[in-house]
Amino acid sequence: MSPDARVFAHIVDDVGYPRAVQRFLRGWRASSSRDVVLPVDGPVTRVIHSPNDRWLACEVAPGGGTCTQIWMVTTDPDDPSAWRIDREENGTAELVGWDGARVAAILTEENGIGSSCLIDPSDGNCIVLDKRSGGHLVDAWAGASLVRVGPRGYHELILLHGLTETALLPSDPGSNTEAGIILDDHHPRRIRCGPTGEQTRRFYPHKFYDINSPQGYVRCLVRSDNGCDRARLLEATATEDGVVYHVVAERPDCELDEFIVSDDLSTVALLWNLHGVSELQMMSFLDYTLQEPIPLPGPVASELSISATGSMVALTVEGPSMPRTVELVDPRSREWVRIEREPSRGPVVAGHSTGPTLETITARDGLTFTGWLYRPPAWVAHAGALVYLHGGPEGQARPGYDEFFPDLLNAGVTVFTPNVRGSGGFGRSFLHADDKEKRFAAIDDVADCVRFLIEGGFAEENRIACAGRSYGGFLTLAALTFHPELFAAGVSICGMSDLSTFYRNTEPWIAEAAFSEYGHPVHDRALFEQLSPLRRVDALTAPLLVVHGANDTNVPPSESEQIVEALRERGRDVRFLLFEDDGHDIAKRENRETLATVLGEWLATAFASAQTTPGAPGAGIHRIGVTDAQ
Repeated sequence: MSPDARVFAHIVDDVGYPRAVQRFLRGWRASSSRDVVLPVDGPVTRVIHSPNDRWLACEVAPGGGTCTQIWMVTTDPDDPSAWRIDREENGTAELVGWDGARVAAILTEENGIGSSCLIDPSDGNCIVLDKRSGGHLVDAWAGASLVRVGPRGYHELILLHGLTETALLPSDPGSNTEAGIILDDHHPRRIRCGPTGEQTRRFYPHKFYDINSPQGYVRCLVRSDNGCDRARLLEATATEDGVVYHVVAERPDCELDEFIVSDDLSTVALLWNLHGVSELQMMSFLDYTLQEPIPLPGPVASELSISATGSMVALTVEGPSMPRTVELVDPRSREWVRIEREPSRGPVVAGHSTGPTLETITARDGLTFTGWLYRPPAWVAHAGALVYLHGGPEGQARPGYDEFFPDLLNAGVTVFTPNVRGSGGFGRSFLHADDKEKRFAAIDDVADCVRFLIEGGFAEENRIACAGRSYGGFLTLAALTFHPELFAAGVSICGMSDLSTFYRNTEPWIAEAAFSEYGHPVHDRALFEQLSPLRRVDALTAPLLVVHGANDTNVPPSESEQIVEALRERGRDVRFLLFEDDGHDIAKRENRETLATVLGEWLATAFASAQTTPGAPGAGIHRIGVTDAQ
């Protein structure tokens, strides 16, 4: 949403690659869409309007690959021009936001060195704010910038202001501080350099700052689990004397997913994550008063946007039978308006569906974790069950929309999406519970999901398959090799098959950031050999469908090619599906439709050939129901 709430941009995924469109708002009414035409073939992954509403910055992934580019268009509906502003030919350019009239971006070279930059959209002139390995710009405004540093799972934010570099929060190994916004005191945004004594005492009664100081001070809001187990909202103020911070909003039962601040600093919108279900809450930033959560039209929300005065909030909402839609809400009246009124594309479960239930599993070592259980319509004959593993491993299985699931449910396949140890959304202790040598326990968690399905009467022991994408693909291959007797079939989508070759062939900055998660390719070589499915390929006996995008530079296609070759040499049942015009995310709609068809056929064949024994629904299982209307 543009700050004046007159122009709106969002991404549409209906044919080919996802593309950007613009809408011109008249109050609460949206005009017909205007396609943003870009001279590059690939999915649009992000769009952000400039503060002056003149331009729209678009992040695009050519060919669906991992590396992205930044393109500009105007908001004039009669101006079709589009131009690229980054000059990163061999690396990647990530869109961060705007610093006044300049685009804030992170340009990462092939060697993994990241440059935090401000780019003039009119001529491409680039100002480098910071340059370091693994550096990632988070926000920039009027001479100050926030840069994220550190490996996965151990991120910190540093504040750059003039020649000063300041750690924003105290050292707390294992904590994550990833998102932040530099604050201001007037519209348009600017750094607070000269507050009155009354203003200073109001926010920080314990300390008085010299208002005549030429440095002034810089305030930031950040999302962090520093000093606690779950992410919360903190306000930090950096001065010549150091940094002070305090908690603005926190909840003991859930984590903060996202937040956004209106330009006039009147309003903060927060999205909380409770077992994967979203809650939208508004806060008055003048006195930190939190309102009652606003009921959402779907269980999962993301991509917050807010008008300059806080009078309108936009976000993406989805549910198990509700493909992603863009919604507007008036925080004062709490009334919702859907932007996209055309019927949403995508399959849905036939007839009435109550939605998935949240199940709790006790692992063999006593750790508890949860998962979402999707059950076929009652009148459909049971065909089998699928354990579907999310990526990351910091990702999270949530009751959102997955276009693969409806067809599977309609065909009688029960789907279980667990959050095994290492998943995000459950606190930092759980997030780090699969680091390095602890990953064996995460593999065992998958086996314990099978035990849960069988003991609960949700599946027959010979008709359970395992599937996943990215890290979920790796975990699928690992489960099939460590616990081969449990699975009737497997599906690995863009998954790693050998951690050593993954490190050797992935992008350098991806490899470096992953050391804390998987281990070091030299120091932990023995661990890699024990964990890598390719080294245990003799144990893999279940029929395996392997899927990859040819343009994937995150997990290169060679990871799939080598496991397929090894299985074929051993005469195993394996099929390799390679999409020549896609990458790590399988972004092209036609490719995803093909994958959905092949996935259903693969599982149907595997389940039909398995010997089965009848089962009955179990009792006494702890579950929480979720529907699209929650």
